[in-house]
Amino acid sequence: MAAAHTGSVPSSRLARPAEVFLDQPGGTVSVAAFHSAAAAFYPHLLRALAEPGSPRPALHDEDVAQNDFPPLTRDYDIVLAHRLDHAPPWSATVSATTLLHEPLDVALPAHHPLTAKRRLTPGDVADQPWITVHDGFPLMATVEAIAAAAHRRLDIVHRINEFAVVAEVVAAGGGIALMPRWTARRHPDVVLRPLTGVHARRHIDALHRPERTARRAVRVVLAALRRAATEIRRS
Repeated sequence: MAAAHTGSVPSSRLARPAEVFLDQPGGTVSVAAFHSAAAAFYPHLLRALAEPGSPRPALHDEDVAQNDFPPLTRDYDIVLAHRLDHAPPWSATVSATTLLHEPLDVALPAHHPLTAKRRLTPGDVADQPWITVHDGFPLMATVEAIAAAAHRRLDIVHRINEFAVVAEVVAAGGGIALMPRWTARRHPDVVLRPLTGVHARRHIDALHRPERTARRAVRVVLAALRRAATEIRRS
């Protein structure tokens, strides 16, 4: 006598809880970024993920030295980090998606004589008072390269990591500085000029542990960050 059909679904066809979780487009995705990247990317990200069913970004700021970015991926799904062109690549423990390859320009007070030049060399700027980041932070290597190319020590008068504050100090005549071309907020009394003669670009990368992108929600946020990078570059 044949057994009655119970209507049960074979276990091979049942979605496992872990698979359901990984395939969900929603859910919370934690993102950390250094300050200028946070100011540039976070508004785009929030607008892009405003629709119901989108991932819910949990946003954090982490302004750390370059070597301290990869360890942050233990605590966050995605970490926006920056490194200079000639800096060592990121640790093999993390995956990196490059969002921007951003020029670093010289920031000058609007009425500074050097604004008359379209491009500046290390020799042009080496005798100026400088505002720089703290030791260990990526932009410091470019400042040191400027000094080496000009064969003289720079007069570093202020050390400030936050570019919004740097812009205010430059505008007030407190010195000149390196500023990112796209991610720093423009100041009406600050003029940017390209720098030649040294490598003056930085990578802005989205770092994550390889297993994090098994979640569909994390992949959705990475895609939104890539679209945001295009908008930032065009603005």
